[in-house]
Amino acid sequence: MNELTGSIPEGFGEWKNLTSLVMYRNRLSGKIPASIGLLPLLTDIRLFVNDLTGELPTELGLHSKLVYLEVNDNKLSGKLPENLCFGGEFYGISAFSNKFTGELPKSFAVCPSLTHVMLYKNMLGGEVPASFWSPVNLSYVQIHDNMFSGDLPDKLSSSLKRLEIENNRFTGRIPLDIASSAQLVVFDGSNNLFTSEIPTGLTALSLLTSLSLDGNEISGSIPSDIMSWKSLNTLTLSRNQISGEIPSKIGLLPSLTKLDLSENQISGSVPLEMGNLKLNFLNLSSNLLSGKIPSQLENLAFEDSFLNNSGLCSNVGISNLMSCNSLSSRSSRKLSPKFIVLIVIVVVVVMILLSVILVLVAIRSIHKRKEDDEEDSTTWQAIQFQRLVDFTELQILSGLIKSNLIGSGGCGEVYKVSINHPDKFVAVKKISSKGKVDSKHATQFQAEVEILGNIKHNNIVKLMGYMSSKYTKLLVYEYMDNGSLDQWLHQRNIGNLKQRRTLDWQKRFNIAVGVAQGLSYIHHNCSPPIIHRDVKSSNILLDSEFKAKVADFGLAKIVQAGEPFSASIVAGTFGYIAPEYGRTLKVNEKVDVYSFGVVLLELVTGRKASKGDEDRSLAEWASDRSLETSLDLLLDEEVKEGWKMAEMTSVFRLGLMCTSTSPSNRPTMSEALQYLVRRSSSQEVHKKKALVAADNVAPLLLSTHLRTSNIGA
Repeated sequence: MNELTGSIPEGFGEWKNLTSLVMYRNRLSGKIPASIGLLPLLTDIRLFVNDLTGELPTELGLHSKLVYLEVNDNKLSGKLPENLCFGGEFYGISAFSNKFTGELPKSFAVCPSLTHVMLYKNMLGGEVPASFWSPVNLSYVQIHDNMFSGDLPDKLSSSLKRLEIENNRFTGRIPLDIASSAQLVVFDGSNNLFTSEIPTGLTALSLLTSLSLDGNEISGSIPSDIMSWKSLNTLTLSRNQISGEIPSKIGLLPSLTKLDLSENQISGSVPLEMGNLKLNFLNLSSNLLSGKIPSQLENLAFEDSFLNNSGLCSNVGISNLMSCNSLSSRSSRKLSPKFIVLIVIVVVVVMILLSVILVLVAIRSIHKRKEDDEEDSTTWQAIQFQRLVDFTELQILSGLIKSNLIGSGGCGEVYKVSINHPDKFVAVKKISSKGKVDSKHATQFQAEVEILGNIKHNNIVKLMGYMSSKYTKLLVYEYMDNGSLDQWLHQRNIGNLKQRRTLDWQKRFNIAVGVAQGLSYIHHNCSPPIIHRDVKSSNILLDSEFKAKVADFGLAKIVQAGEPFSASIVAGTFGYIAPEYGRTLKVNEKVDVYSFGVVLLELVTGRKASKGDEDRSLAEWASDRSLETSLDLLLDEEVKEGWKMAEMTSVFRLGLMCTSTSPSNRPTMSEALQYLVRRSSSQEVHKKKALVAADNVAPLLLSTHLRTSNIGA
């Protein structure tokens, strides 16, 4: 991770005691000396992300017990060395994005130590031997975008987690005993030549999140027993020869967001249950479907989802679909004229009666509303918690005008109100709860008052007081001049932020520390502890000096230390919700840690929490990409430079730890804060020396939690 240029000196091949050759992310060019392959103790080679050309030394692995070989993102060509596994301890290869040709090394056919094979985006080909798929520890096979061929055996490695073989020439059927690979998370076999039916064993993979088999010659129907796919978010089976009906249970998959079944021979109706899915992408085009589409899918978001299905109909004018109403009207014309007249009379009478009833109800409602508004506007209870700023009822109520509105959402409206002096402001959140005092909004109001009225911390937004009437609740907060972190990271060209510069890394790091201090306080210093449940960038506010303060405690819960709280529904925001919370509704401090980790990833990448890429949330994207490439390639280009990169990658790693899918692997907020404080204390050293320090050791020498290798833990 420097800017070294030139070629690797031939003299390196004379270092007989050399065990590790680690020079990744430089500007090295030329060929790798053939003498490197003769070194007797060399176990670790990492030269990825350079400009190296030529072939790899042909005798690599023959004279030493090679463990790691990482040369991806170069311009290397020729064949892969045949004897990489000769020493019996070869762990994995990362050679993607080069120009390699030929077949897999013969030693890969019998290589029990092999766990990672990452050879995608080359020009490799030939038939993959059946024995290649069987090593008990083989976890990651990413060989897509090559010209490999052959059949897959009926049984694959039981440790397999990612099988990415798309854009090759594999044939035969999907492995019948694929259920034995119970840890499989991603299976992408698209654009091959697979045939036969989808095996039922595939539906037993409960950890599967993405299944892509589009562009093959698969036939038969979609298996109906798919309820084990509770983690599946992507299912693409387009451009095959699949027939039968769409299983109704597909509409009960809780995580499914992308579904593509287009260009098949699927018949029957679109199951009503599919209306319950939270889809970001749907394509059922070019099939033989018929009947009315579910009402939840009758909107412009799915306008192109049903093309070329002549039997489908809709009532809202979806493109290329006939109207279901026109079908009904044709049927009605077959009725006798007398019967039609009778129906019309009955309908008219019913409409007149309903109109009279509605008018009477409306009049009564207007009178009641006037009475309620009069009572609501004259009876207020006002309480002040913080005496730093005094305010009166009149100042607050007179400031609730449209020109002072600075935000609105599901929790109410927020106003910037001037008090006592033109330069002194407070933020007022208005929560209206017409009809039911114990509604959701009133409950959130009560939570804010109970929690923020009793805690004080520099990184928790201050509740100055509240005002309450029969149907309206007002919360008065300190005013935060620089808005929310979300506005600075993701809405830089909106409103008064248009002229503001990018939030630099120093401010971002200080914000991370501030949020950690606030959350650590409510988790570890409050008795009993408080769980926020809605930590996100829009709930992190910034004062005039960009000090971060955690806000919006409307969903917060006070819990007994060490005991999880059982929620009735999942509360929070997509992209920030911990996976176990969505599955079990059990809440403890680790759900806040997960959300905090997502905020860290937002700070270092500049990406939104819900949009790592088109198919994955930011946490999923970061976890997957960290196994594929160097972390510094994933950082926000607008702020990364020089000494900052070491600190940014360290914060990225902390974000990965905090968003671990296993709560027990996440740090506590206290531990996360200590980690950031240690980074802060070493910051001046990075500035002065401008070089990568201890945290940027070679990727495969890092601990399980903090490694940045292309070959994962």
